[in-house]
Amino acid sequence: MTLEVDVQLAVDAPGLPSEAAVRAWANAAWQGTDDRADVVVRITDQDESRRLNLEFRGMDKPTNVLSFPFDPVPEIDLHHVGDLVICAPVVVSEAREQGKPVAAHWAHMVVHGMLHLQGFDHVEPRAADEMEALETLILTQMGYPAPYPDDNET
Repeated sequence: MTLEVDVQLAVDAPGLPSEAAVRAWANAAWQGTDDRADVVVRITDQDESRRLNLEFRGMDKPTNVLSFPFDPVPEIDLHHVGDLVICAPVVVSEAREQGKPVAAHWAHMVVHGMLHLQGFDHVEPRAADEMEALETLILTQMGYPAPYPDDNET
């Protein structure tokens, strides 16, 4: 199984993760069993994030990560899983506000978005618990701290 990750840097800002790190985080979160799959991870600024968040979620503000799953037409042999749009300034700001290492929060946002692309969600409490547990497992296996405050208290 191979996950191809196309990293698009649409912003020039200090502290951006390397393309190799983004690829590693995405691959760590990939649960798929297909022989081939590909995903786009676009790192962007607040303006693009705000515009997309407004257009697709009705929220007039930038957000940390947006996930756009791709549902291929059966007759077309595409292996595209979907796209992630991650807002660099929001990720850095959240990491600082939450007292987390910036790299750990970047990893969390990529893992979180990848799980959304694979059908995981956190709308209902039980689904949220499942998704958060999987995020925690993936991130701690990569050597990052548990992403949710409650995970550190057990």
